[in-house]
Formats: sequence, structure tokens, C-alpha cells
Amino acid sequence: MELMLTPCTVQTDSRGREVTAHGTPAFPLGCYYDNLETEEVAWHWHEEMETIVVSEGEVVAKAGTEKYLLRQGEGMFINSGVLHAIKNVGTGFCSLHSFVFHPKLVAGSMDSIFWQKYVQPLKEDVCLNSAAFRQGTEWGGEVLKLLESAWQACARKKNGYEFDVRSSLSEMIFLLTQHRPSSLPAPSEKEARDAERVKRMLEYIHVHYSDALTLPQIAASAGLSSSECLRCFRSTIGLAPIQYVKQYRVQRAAEMLVGTPEKIVDIAMQCGFQDMSYFARSFRELKGCTPSRYREMMKREQSQSISRSREAAGDM
Repeated sequence: MELMLTPCTVQTDSRGREVTAHGTPAFPLGCYYDNLETEEVAWHWHEEMETIVVSEGEVVAKAGTEKYLLRQGEGMFINSGVLHAIKNVGTGFCSLHSFVFHPKLVAGSMDSIFWQKYVQPLKEDVCLNSAAFRQGTEWGGEVLKLLESAWQACARKKNGYEFDVRSSLSEMIFLLTQHRPSSLPAPSEKEARDAERVKRMLEYIHVHYSDALTLPQIAASAGLSSSECLRCFRSTIGLAPIQYVKQYRVQRAAEMLVGTPEKIVDIAMQCGFQDMSYFARSFRELKGCTPSRYREMMKREQSQSISRSREAAGDM
């Protein structure tokens, strides 16, 4: 049986917006698994909504200024246009199941009651960047069951599974509209401004990461001083700009190690590392192993992950 489930590799445009095509125009949904034992989901954003469920291990998920510790069996919703990142808490095996879907999958036409009454208010709710789903709450547990049902439908791909997936996600959206907190404060003008500034600086970094970048250059891309650039980055994503640049370069190198046969030295140079010893140190610091070892591990893990997903889905 052919599965729809695939690893989710984040590719971004010059604004830091993800450009990976999720699903098809006819069925705009991507159904993914991620192994976070050696990977992490770097800071990015996309127009689609997203849900994740932790299938094994524990993760720290950040969305906007919110931070969540999610354990096995727990999950979250990430609204359209929200900067987010996810990483493993420990060093053991950790994996996610996720859906990335365009709101029109649930809403259909913008003239529909589904868009006007439910999806649009949720999408435009500035107080709801994200929401956690935990087993301890009645509605959170119900959402987790819906997401598991949708995941199984995608895995098995029986005739008509698209109806099952759309139905589960529609019920999830309805539950969110009914139970989202009404007392959450809207982001301050400063927080909203900082988020937009960071998006502009990410734009510059994602275009020029292979060049020699400096803090003043990054700051100038958003019309800021170096000190204000530092403050924006730290308050929004918890990193200094140069730290983010190093992490982004290593992440791009990791993707190329797995996705291309290019030599490691060539990958390092394409990702902005002119000194191989610095590249090796940086890679080991962030990934816990050498680039060559990482390439071997991830290729082996890709085949093992497919087997685990099939078993979890009850492959028949």
C-alpha cells in the first residue's frame, strides 16, 4: 500500500515564508511525520494552518511569543501566518505527526457560511496564534481523537478518505472556534511590530545566508540599529541574529547532506562556511555528530521512519 505520509522538509522564500507545496490545489493538505531526534523544525511561517501531535518523546514548540512543552499524545494548532519552531526536549527518539492545510480545505469558497462564520474569524483572531491540545481537557482530548482519525485516514488512503480527513479537520476548527480563550490579550503594538521586523530580517538572511553576514547588515535590512535588531530577535524568537544565521546555515547544510550527493566541503561553502573546521564544530554543536555521520544516520532513519509509520497506521 502506498502511503501519503512523508517527512516535512521546510523550504522558505526570501521572507521566511514556507514555500513547500502542501498537497495539491484540489486537495490542499500535507500529511507529515518528522523525526526530531537529529532534526528540528526551524523558525518559519506559512499561510496554511497547521496541527501537530507528538507521537513519541517530548518537544518544545514555539509559536509567536508562546512556548509549549508537549508530551507524547499531546498536540497543538498553529494559525496562519504565525512564526513557529519545534525541537526535541531530550536526546532520545522523538517524532511528530502533522497536518499543514489551507483553510479553504475546510471552508471552501469565501462566500460560504463555513468561511464567514468559522474559518475567517479564527484565521484573523490576533489573540490566537496557537493553542495546545491536552488529554486532560474534554475538548482537547476530542481534538486529539479527530487528528488521529485524520492521520489514519491519510495513512490508509481508502477510497473516499478525503471526506474523512476534511470532516475531522472541520470538527477541529469548530471546536477551536467554540473553546478558544476569550480572555487572551491581543498582541501589543510593539509585539506585532517586532514580529514584522523579524520577518523582514529573516527575508534578508534567507537570501544572503551564503554570504558573510554581519549584525549591522541584518539590522539595516529592517531599518534598525544593531541594538534594536538584537532586541527584536531575542524578544521574538529567543536568539541573537548571528546565532540564528549559524543555525539556519547548519540546517540548510543538513538538508543538502540528506537530499543531495554533493561533497561535504561543497555543501559547507554553499551554506556560508568558508572554514571547514568551523563548519564541523558548528555542525557537531547543533546536530550532535559530524556531517558525514549525520548523512549516514539520516538516510538510515528515512527508511526506518517509513516502516514505523506503516506499522503505526496498521499497514494492511
